Amino acid sequence: MAIESNTALPDVAAWTMSKDFPSGHLIGAHRHREGQLIFAVAGVMELSTAAGLWLVPPQRGIWMPPDTEHSMRARGAVSLRTLYIQSPRYLAQLPHAPKAVVISPLMREIIIRLMRTSSIPPTDQKEGRLLDLLIDEIQWSGEAALPLPPLNDQRLQRVCSAILAAPGDKRGLNEWAEMVGASSRTLARLFQQELGVSYLYWRQQVCAMAALPRLGAGEPVTLIASDLGYETPGAFSSMFRRIMNTTPSQYFS
Repeated sequence: MAIESNTALPDVAAWTMSKDFPSGHLIGAHRHREGQLIFAVAGVMELSTAAGLWLVPPQRGIWMPPDTEHSMRARGAVSLRTLYIQSPRYLAQLPHAPKAVVISPLMREIIIRLMRTSSIPPTDQKEGRLLDLLIDEIQWSGEAALPLPPLNDQRLQRVCSAILAAPGDKRGLNEWAEMVGASSRTLARLFQQELGVSYLYWRQQVCAMAALPRLGAGEPVTLIASDLGYETPGAFSSMFRRIMNTTPSQYFS
C-alpha cells in the first residue's frame, strides 16, 4: 500500500526541494497530491510506477503527475532536485501520465535558478515566466520508459523478473519459455501483447538501462559489454545506440 506524502504548502504555486541520498537508498511506494519534476544533478535514480521503469541519469528527468504511486532507488550516490507543482493552472498544461524528459541545457539552468527560491507564490510574475518556459520544455521533450509486465500473466512476470535481476543472462526465448512452461511462440506473443514490443527489443532496453549506472561511474565499455552478454564492445555499442539514440561514450558527455 502506497503512503501519501503530504508536502503541500498553502498559497504556493510551486516549491523546490534538494536532497542527497547514499547508494542503495530506497524510498518505497508513495504518492503526492502535487506533481513533481524529479531531476538528479549527480548519480542515477531508478524510478518505478505501474506504467514502467526508468533509470534516470543526470541528463534525464521524470515528470510525475499528482497522485501517481512511485518508488525510487539510488544507483550510486544521488544528489536530487525536485520541483513540486500544485497550481491548477500549471498542472493543466502538464502530462497526466509519467513522462521521461531530456534535461536540456536551458531546462537545467531554469531548474537551478528555481532552486534558489524555496517557494513560488502564484503572484510572482518573474518565477511564473520561468515555470511557463519549463513547462514548454517538458511538453517538447521525452523518451519512452521500460515497459513492465502487468500482473495478469505469471509466466511473463517470471521471465521479466529474471532478466531484470540478471541482464547478462544469455538464455534465449526458447530456454525462457521452457523455464516457465510455455511455448516460445506463446511467450513471444505475450511480449507483444502485454508490453507492446518484441522479446529481443525489451531485453535490449534492459541491457541499455542496466549499463547507465556503470557508464556514469566511468566503467570501461569493454567490461560492461562482456558482463551484459555481448561478444564485442562494438555489438554492445550498436545496440545501445539503437535504444538510446547515442553511443555509450557520448551519453554522459
